Amino acid sequence: MGVLDHISDMFDCSSEHSKHKRRKQLQTVEIKVKMDCEGCERKVRRSVEGMKGVSSVTIEPKQHKLTVVGYVDPEKVVSRVAHRTGKKAEIWPYVPYDVVAHPYAQGVYDKKAPAGYVRRDDFQTNQLARASSTEVRYTTAFSDENPAACVVM
Repeated sequence: MGVLDHISDMFDCSSEHSKHKRRKQLQTVEIKVKMDCEGCERKVRRSVEGMKGVSSVTIEPKQHKLTVVGYVDPEKVVSRVAHRTGKKAEIWPYVPYDVVAHPYAQGVYDKKAPAGYVRRDDFQTNQLARASSTEVRYTTAFSDENPAACVVM
């Protein structure tokens, strides 16, 4: 391999293994952490305030919600809060009530959710109960729209 090949490899911009890191995007990370008192709030706030890339930290203690805005990785924020505070931390599992198609479906409605929120609907409507073929047969047998329905009705 010649000197020119070596120099062209050093300045090759098309390689996937670039030495420059991609900048992280500005993100809003919402985390659910149980906070009972002001001491817990302070502990949670201090666990993420010193983190590199954090722009702002907002805490809503009644909802047990921590909001972090900055150039951060969501998984790193969750793991740091869990490690530094010793509390269970998870990505905010709730969405506003209006966003979900079936807010009272099993697995979506959560009694522990803050007012106006339901659990995130990741499964959409796939797990909703569907009528089996026997149920459909019995309901159509006694339907008013079925001309061959039971005459007893």
